[in-house]
Amino acid sequence: MRTITLRRSLVALFAAAISFGAITQAQAETLRIGYQKYGTLVLLKAKGTLEKRLADKGIDVKWTEFPGGPQLLEGLNVGSVDFGTTGETPPVFAQAAGADLLYVAYEPPAPTSEAILVPKDSPLKSIADLKGKKIALNKGSNVHYLLVRALEDAGLKYSDIQPVYLPPADARAAFERGSVDAWVIWDPFQAAAENQLQARTLRDGQGLVNNHQFYLATKPYAEKNPEVVEVLIDEIRGIGEWTKNNSAEATAQVAPLLGLSAEITRVAVERQSYGAQLITPQVVEAQQKIADTFTDLKLIPKRLVIKDVIWTAPTQAAPDKVATAQ
Repeated sequence: MRTITLRRSLVALFAAAISFGAITQAQAETLRIGYQKYGTLVLLKAKGTLEKRLADKGIDVKWTEFPGGPQLLEGLNVGSVDFGTTGETPPVFAQAAGADLLYVAYEPPAPTSEAILVPKDSPLKSIADLKGKKIALNKGSNVHYLLVRALEDAGLKYSDIQPVYLPPADARAAFERGSVDAWVIWDPFQAAAENQLQARTLRDGQGLVNNHQFYLATKPYAEKNPEVVEVLIDEIRGIGEWTKNNSAEATAQVAPLLGLSAEITRVAVERQSYGAQLITPQVVEAQQKIADTFTDLKLIPKRLVIKDVIWTAPTQAAPDKVATAQ
């Protein structure tokens, strides 16, 4: 009897071990992507082509939404996502905080898809009028650099304004109730405020910033799974090309995901840029300038070297193009 009981126990333990191994294996074969309510990853999620392509490799895809780039990169830093997209500034703050990340690819400039907004009846007419005013923004996000550059261009210092650091939803609430004088924000929140609140654009990024969209991965994931990263870039590039030629269909697919009308979504989709590519030395130089700017403002504690965190694809056709960026 004892022998039978012992056998049953061993069978149960063996089954549990197999089950645990299966779970561990399943976790190892899940690509965890962080995304926001903007950008090409929203379009890719809606299309579903990535899941189909990676299924052939036995890899599942899990999507997690974040309210902004800084929050997404915190998720990347603590290991809750493997890959994600942000604007220009969040990777700089994340690198300064010690995040083990790599820049993987970027989209062409989209300077009009972020702006400094004021209420429709605001007396403020120019950036110079922001002196002494309260301005809402998501600290460390792409619009943080837009604000710095706009102030600089108008002859003001960052210390001349009162920054109010809030994520998009809270910033919009503050903007609506009049507790801040201006709001620096990106699409689709920007397009929604323009449409629903008749918010006025004091200045967008045109002539001030590139507003690149970056794709980033944890260094361990990118180094261990380069072929998956290459598939991601290829799919992102493909969905971008499709969107450029099918903006109406893209809008129809994305609007429900964003919870916005087709009219608002269309504006945001058309203000985006498309054409993901690997990081170039010119982009590294632009990011270095952003990093140096925030170091000079003492908003990050040390000098950064952007070229130290650039990923190179194993099958890259011309590695010499990024050799200087490594």
